[in-house]
Amino acid sequence: MTTAADGHGRSDLAERLTAIDERIAVAARAAGRDPAEITRIVVTKFHPASLVRELRALGVSDVGENRQQELSAKQAELAALDLTWHFIGQGQTNKAAAIRRSADVVHSVDRGRFADALDRAAQDDGLLDVLVQVNLTDDPGRGGVAPADAVALAEHVLALPSLRLRGVMAVAPLDEEPGAAFARLRAVAEGVRAVQPSASWISAGMTGDFVEAIDAGATHLRIGSAITGPRPDRG
Repeated sequence: MTTAADGHGRSDLAERLTAIDERIAVAARAAGRDPAEITRIVVTKFHPASLVRELRALGVSDVGENRQQELSAKQAELAALDLTWHFIGQGQTNKAAAIRRSADVVHSVDRGRFADALDRAAQDDGLLDVLVQVNLTDDPGRGGVAPADAVALAEHVLALPSLRLRGVMAVAPLDEEPGAAFARLRAVAEGVRAVQPSASWISAGMTGDFVEAIDAGATHLRIGSAITGPRPDRG
């Protein structure tokens, strides 16, 4: 059986990965930053575990998933690999225990109840790294806490013994220039660092806007199809 890891498919994956990493390095240097301080997370949503295995063979160490079921299945299948698993989707309190079992980092803590559920799920597994998700739109239905409430949520997280606050995360609105949105996120991040100086991560930037995110200080980029190729039919 032939897989994408064989021949041309593996070569294409490596080329896309290299191309994105080169663009990240150029953007970082243009912003006066060291490319080494930026973590590139490859989002493998809807792709099989075999693709994650190929990515690991190419040196990828950070992968992201949007759905708890997919995260849990892939992490279990690939537990022997040295990977850092990032959960970047909307979290439900009733799935917090499953998310905690499989994720090393949760980017989407957007309310106190979800943070509480992650903390209650602790099983002598040390600290779970988390980020406060910020909603940069005017739509309250979008994931994330309002910018004005981000510090309060950060303080709530800091009071939970099994969570380690790492910083903030956001998705740029579709109807706004991303640079302006990420500038607002940077201001929120500064407010969070005022209450926890070590919470220095800014998770922002995807395929279409990671250059602007880097310019605004992003430390973690979430990049999917530009590296993995088109997502397979969920069929």
